[in-house]
Amino acid sequence: MLWYKALHLIFMVTWFSGLFYLPRLFVYHAMSDDKISIDRFKVMEKKLFYGIATPGGLLTIIFGFCLLVSNGMTSYSGQLWLSLKMILIAVLVLYHIYCFSLLQDFKYDRNKHTHIWYRWFNEVPVLILVGIILLAVIKPF
Repeated sequence: MLWYKALHLIFMVTWFSGLFYLPRLFVYHAMSDDKISIDRFKVMEKKLFYGIATPGGLLTIIFGFCLLVSNGMTSYSGQLWLSLKMILIAVLVLYHIYCFSLLQDFKYDRNKHTHIWYRWFNEVPVLILVGIILLAVIKPF
């Protein structure tokens, strides 16, 4: 069980690092106007999304599920903190999927947002991370 917890945390950090940095790349990409920079950002965004963020997210979820199973899923029944954490994880997965949509927009030169919008968008995973950590550590309710 400790291996599952360690791997879950390692890949959670990996996932969040990708979700923190990808929108930051979108900020710089939205500010770029020369072909060399735009092409460079497309490559960086693709590698970050497919090579770090997505594998990190999948492995975080897999090892989180392993933790639940190894602890006995019935021991968590009726625990509101875990239900709220799962909702935040679902929101994070939707955020990740939306990042893919934005990645595609940049890939095909269809970006509709300003660098300021991406700066605000970049704050969403911070709020989710704070909520998940508080719920997992403090276990309120």
